[in-house]
Formats: sequence, structure tokens, C-alpha cells
Amino acid sequence: MPRPFARTFTAALALVAPAVVLPLASQAPAAADSIVIGGSQVRVADSPWVVALSSRDRFGGTRSGQFCGGVVVGRSTVLTAAHCMGEEVLGVRLSEMSDLKVIVGRDDLGTSQGREIAVRRVEVNPEYDSFSNSGDVAVLSLASPLPQSHVLPMAGAGDQAYDSGTQAAVYGWGDTTGSGDYARTLHAAQVRVLPDATCEKAYPGDSDGTYAAASMLCAGELQGGRDACQGDSGGPLVARGRLIGLVSWGSGCGRAGSPGVYTRISGVARDMHLRD
Repeated sequence: MPRPFARTFTAALALVAPAVVLPLASQAPAAADSIVIGGSQVRVADSPWVVALSSRDRFGGTRSGQFCGGVVVGRSTVLTAAHCMGEEVLGVRLSEMSDLKVIVGRDDLGTSQGREIAVRRVEVNPEYDSFSNSGDVAVLSLASPLPQSHVLPMAGAGDQAYDSGTQAAVYGWGDTTGSGDYARTLHAAQVRVLPDATCEKAYPGDSDGTYAAASMLCAGELQGGRDACQGDSGGPLVARGRLIGLVSWGSGCGRAGSPGVYTRISGVARDMHLRD
């Protein structure tokens, strides 16, 4: 099975290889990932736990150097996708990154609104499998703490927020059409948590990837049209006011029968010793 590529590619790559399974980030030395498909603009003030990951050295300054998303789960703790911290996304080894920051409170990436906070430490899930995308989570420790009001609670195992049919929302600054139309402002799309059986049928282990319910969940609409896309990797999937997933991978963006796949928070929180 070809290795699934997280949704972390430039618009150009997305266009020449539209059928590739994309683990969702954005290479903007190059440009950042695409934005939420089928969504609408929202205000960061209403969801202060959504943050953008930034490196101007690697991704330029047009969109504040954004290349992935993240979510605040502790005053000094941000979660993102492990693949966002990989060399395929960053273009260099993580140890060579000199300006990795988290942008808080910025609706429009073309402005200086909000704060840019340096990342003090990165811990990539030791159980992360870059071939299958299982365990796709990394923990960023911030150099200075955020207010408690920025912290989004995580849904534990057995939480009804994971139930199939539950309404959820995915957030990001990625591609809004699947054709490289990158937005500068935060977007969100309403999706539904789908049954594991549906996800296993969509990604049975062929060239489109393998769905593993223990560490993943999928969400979207069976007819397509609402999804995360390039540049949204690491961003939050939120249901019932709690974090249930991180944008991880999928086949294309918003395609019928190919829902977005997310890192299941209850499946990785234990491994990463995370606490609410």
C-alpha cells in the first residue's frame, strides 16, 4: 500500500495528484494547507482554543507563515498532528526549526492581530506510525501560558461526543475548495461523526489508506461536500463542546464516500499522558 500523504501539501501538489490520500498540512515554502471545504468564516474570539502553527522561515510571511492548525488543551499545551512536525512537511528536520510559533487570536493571517508565542518543546507521539498515520498527534509546550478561557476540554473514552451521528465542527485556515484556494481567515464546517463501519469500508487498506478505529475516527457527509483539506492538518474536530479529533488524513477533500479521518483524542490521550 502506498504511504498515505497527510493533508499537508502545497496547492500545486494537490492539483497534480488529486487522488492521493493526503495527511492534511501545508508546505508553503510553498504555502500552507487548504481550508475547510463547505464551511464558512468564523471568529477566533468565539473559539479561542483554535491556533495556527507558524514558521516564516519555512513558509513565508504572506499568511503569517501558517502551515498547520492546532488546539489549546492546557494553558501551555497545544495539540497538533504528528505529521505536521515531520520533515516532509517542514522541509527540514524538526531540530533545525528556528522560529516555530503558535499564533493565538488571529482571524486574518494577513494581519498582526493576536499573539505569536514561541514553542518551547515538541513531543511527537512515540506510537505514531507515519505509514498508516496511526497515533498522529504531537504535543507543543508554549514559552508563555494562555488564559484558562482558551483551553478546550478533551473528550475521554466512552464520551457520547464520539457517537456516530453526532454533529461536530472542524476548524482551519486551509483550502476552501480543494483547488488551492487558500483563505486568510479562520473557517469552520459542520460535519457528522460517522460509524466506524463506514470508515472501514471507505479505507479498507488499499491505496486510499487503512482506517483503524482504536486511534482514528472519521467525520463528514456521505454525499461529500464538507471536509477538512490541505492546510488544516492538526486542527480541531469539536463535538458537544469537547475536543474529539485532530485533522489527520483523507482521500481528496469533500469527496462522496471518502470522509476525512481524524486522530481520535481518546485513543492518544493515554499514550501521551495528557490531562484536561
